[in-house]
Amino acid sequence: MTTSPKNMDLPKYTDFFKPTLDALRDLGGSGSVEEIEDALVSSMKIPAELLNVTYSKSGAPILPDRMSWARSFLKIPGFITNPQRGVWILTEEGRAAAERPSADLRRIVADAYNASLATKKAVESENDMALVDRGEEVDDWSSRLLQRLMTISPSAFEQLCKRILRESGFTRVEVTGKTNDGGIDGVGVLRINLVSFHVLFQCKRWKNAVGSEVVRNFRGAMQGRADKGLIITTGTFTAEGRREATRDGAPAIDLIDGETLCGLLKDLRLGVSVREVIVEEITINNEFFEQF
Repeated sequence: MTTSPKNMDLPKYTDFFKPTLDALRDLGGSGSVEEIEDALVSSMKIPAELLNVTYSKSGAPILPDRMSWARSFLKIPGFITNPQRGVWILTEEGRAAAERPSADLRRIVADAYNASLATKKAVESENDMALVDRGEEVDDWSSRLLQRLMTISPSAFEQLCKRILRESGFTRVEVTGKTNDGGIDGVGVLRINLVSFHVLFQCKRWKNAVGSEVVRNFRGAMQGRADKGLIITTGTFTAEGRREATRDGAPAIDLIDGETLCGLLKDLRLGVSVREVIVEEITINNEFFEQF
């Protein structure tokens, strides 16, 4: 059920600046998106009902989106980097910045952002990443893509997941479509070098977060039938769901949330066209004019 953000006391994405730096420091200087978000939920004591609040337009969860924007902003002054998708690194500048008050961080990031706008001669618009809390969704491509995915039927989403797995190196991918099968939607074989893994997958075309019960039931259904499990959703996973997926003593289940799914579609060019844009950066050479 979608909840209006107007009725909820949601943290702004600027509120995530310092906790994100603290989380990366406590994680040893680097962390995955899931690890960072779990640490933020824990340190900021964010209740589950706030994590399930979604944008009315796309149905995407608001807080994970704001956590993502916080990481993007912290990258501008060089506090964090992401050399590969899904992994963030705390820089030495970021370690020093983590010791500063939150108000100082917001000012430093705002100054860095404004400087980058001036350098690129960008014109600020309603969709710019202005450091104000507008209480609305930034209309980026991934949000629009997730909104489009929500318009296709569940069976079409299963076929799309089949195509993604096949394009990603899986073979013998089949959508089973069986009822009362513990949520198992299909099966495939992933070959890595000389080793093959039988993988069962589940497709969740959901707006809200997938919880631990779904992960637990899926693991029970795949018991003794496959080497690996994979859950793909257009939504997100709760912190409890992520912990259940990697619980000690139980077969691990890989999770693909909406953000990762959008990245896969972009990388595979499935339903997404990418056009590279070259931006000119022009510097005036004052010494040249002094010769006249």
